Amino acid sequence: MVERGRRGLPPEAGTTIRSVSWDGDDLSGQEHHRVEFVDVDMTEATSSRAVFSECTFRGVRFNVSTHTESAFLNCTFVRCSFFDATFTGCKLVGSTFDDCTFALLKVDGGDWSFAALPYADLTGTTFDGVRLREADLRNTICARATFRGVDLSGASLRQTDFTECDLRGSDLSALDPRTATVTGAKIDFSQAITIAAALGMDVGPG
Repeated sequence: MVERGRRGLPPEAGTTIRSVSWDGDDLSGQEHHRVEFVDVDMTEATSSRAVFSECTFRGVRFNVSTHTESAFLNCTFVRCSFFDATFTGCKLVGSTFDDCTFALLKVDGGDWSFAALPYADLTGTTFDGVRLREADLRNTICARATFRGVDLSGASLRQTDFTECDLRGSDLSALDPRTATVTGAKIDFSQAITIAAALGMDVGPG
């Protein structure tokens, strides 16, 4: 993974793209490195195998956009909107999100390991078969969301709100139900055993 700048700050941008409309544009195959995107409209844009590395997005609208096997590596998203956006098989390894909105976001597969979404509101979003290893989800609201078959191993889940979240099939080895909210969450039998073991219970046949 490419290292971030000092003190976790986004890398210095080499180019700035400001206040342009890419509404409905096809960004497939494009490559951008250390570009700063400011107030760019990507509503209904599409991308396939595009690569954005160490880029910064400020006030960018990804609403209803669709991205397939694209990469946003070590990127920084600030005050961006992801309303009804879809990411399929994408890589967002090491990316950070600050004060973004995610209503109706859908993520199908892909690798979001080491992504940082602390304090994000992911209510009602869908993550299916996504790799979120060692992601920062502290104080994140995942109420009524779907996290099916998600790899959350090593993730930071302190004070995460999983109220009525569908967690079936996900790796919950990093979940401590004493420091997270799991009221009404849906889990399967094997996950119940994992959580019981985390609580120090001796799970075995009667």
